[in-house]
Order: sequence, then C-alpha cells, then structure tokens
Amino acid sequence: MTRSPLIALALRSLAGGFAIGTAAILAISQSGAQTFGGHDSNSPVSFAADRIELQDRQDRVVLSGNVDITQGDLRLQAARTTMAYSEAGELKIHRIDATGGVTVTRGEQTALGDVAIYDFDRRLITLAGNVVLRRNGDRLNGSRLVIDLSTGIASVDGRASGGSSAVGTGTGSRAGRVSGTFSVPKRSN
Repeated sequence: MTRSPLIALALRSLAGGFAIGTAAILAISQSGAQTFGGHDSNSPVSFAADRIELQDRQDRVVLSGNVDITQGDLRLQAARTTMAYSEAGELKIHRIDATGGVTVTRGEQTALGDVAIYDFDRRLITLAGNVVLRRNGDRLNGSRLVIDLSTGIASVDGRASGGSSAVGTGTGSRAGRVSGTFSVPKRSN
C-alpha cells in the first residue's frame, strides 16, 4: 500500500509532536521542583471573594469578584467560581468550576487558563482556553491542560477537545499544537 507524501508528512508530524509533548510533560512533571502531585485533596478548602451566593436547593455556592480559594498549598484564583457540594452530616465539595482568567499555583508551578474544573472526586484539575503551564524558566502553551493530583502528571493538548491532530483549532497555541520553552543548564567548557 502506497501512502501519499502529504499523509506520510502528517503521520511524521503527529509522531514527532507526540514524542516532543511526552518529553515536555515528563520534563515538567519529573524535575526536582515541587509539583502538583502529592497534593492532599482532603484538606480543608478556604475561600475569599467580593460576593457569595448560597444556592441550597441546587447544592452549590457561587463566589464572584476576585475569588481566591486555597486548599493546603494549592491556590486557585478566578473572577467567578461555582462549588458543587453534598451535605450528609457534613459539607463535602465535589467540584469547583472557575471562569475568568483562572490561575492555579502550587510551589514553583503555575497553570493559567480561561476556565477550570477541579474535580475533587477524581482528583483532577482541568484548564481550557489559552493554557500556560510554567515552572521556573520552563513554559508550555496549549489549549487544554489536565493535572492529575494523584500522580502529578500534567498533560497539555494543543486542541481544547484533547484530541491529537496535525491540523487543529486550539486558541492557546499555533494551529492546535503544543508549544513551549525549556531552560538548558549552563555548561562549562
């Protein structure tokens, strides 16, 4: 079976992009600096905001205006958040939806995006739209970022849907691709 040169180029681009993306994820998640992994998602959640609206019938709390949420050494900042909870003897947060220039920080690592979801039950934080992941001098850009708090692995996709494609529509990176910059240690000659 003969492949057209265009298909062969697209397949090489996908393979190369996957290899570079995998190396980038491993470099950020396995460097010596503190990562998102190992975070205690059972620790208490504290918050501050300009306004709070308690919606008991819907089991949610809406925070708006300079929202600042902390849980241990993890911090989430946004313009607006909605916290879904259940109440069976004690209040248990299941999910936080954040919008409006979301910033998530822990130690030396910062993740930025247009929107975010913190799923407490699955221990995942997902950011979408103009995503940037920074640690020290390293930087990754994409359209979607998923942080697994159990493993500490941060996965960046070029497309908001999370799929892989040689041609994409991601807003956070050129043509739906992941891009980035890594610092290189200075070597003495």
